[in-house]
Amino acid sequence: MAIRVIRKDGDEILRKKSRKVEVIDDRILTLLDDMKDTMKKAEGVGLAAPQVGVLRRVVVIDIGEGLIELINPVIVFESGEQMEEEGCLSIPGIRGKVKRPEKVIVRAMNRKGETFEMTGIGLLAIAFCHEIDHLNGILFTDKAIITEKDD
Repeated sequence: MAIRVIRKDGDEILRKKSRKVEVIDDRILTLLDDMKDTMKKAEGVGLAAPQVGVLRRVVVIDIGEGLIELINPVIVFESGEQMEEEGCLSIPGIRGKVKRPEKVIVRAMNRKGETFEMTGIGLLAIAFCHEIDHLNGILFTDKAIITEKDD
């Protein structure tokens, strides 16, 4: 596996909408593996393909409960509300409070092409929303209520 370069704020690819994955081939499987390694090395909890320069609807998340791989993820249900501080590997040193649903259900495919649904509550709901936003060219700073900059 390879560690990929994480694109930073200002890179135009972060503002583009990602394309649906039509075929899960070796390139997509390699992308998933590389994204997992890149996220872990950067000590993040989530990474979307545009953050490594690939405009495909692919996300990896690990909030400490094991790796979650999402291909073509869609939020099919949301409820409640929470406002927590977020950061982003593509926007180092900036943190902000963002209003997100407390609970979401995401429908996606796994690396075998099987469709599944997964419920996220709390931090996992935040991670699902944050990473799916990346697939649509949206950064957390677009939604942040309060932004703080580290010195």
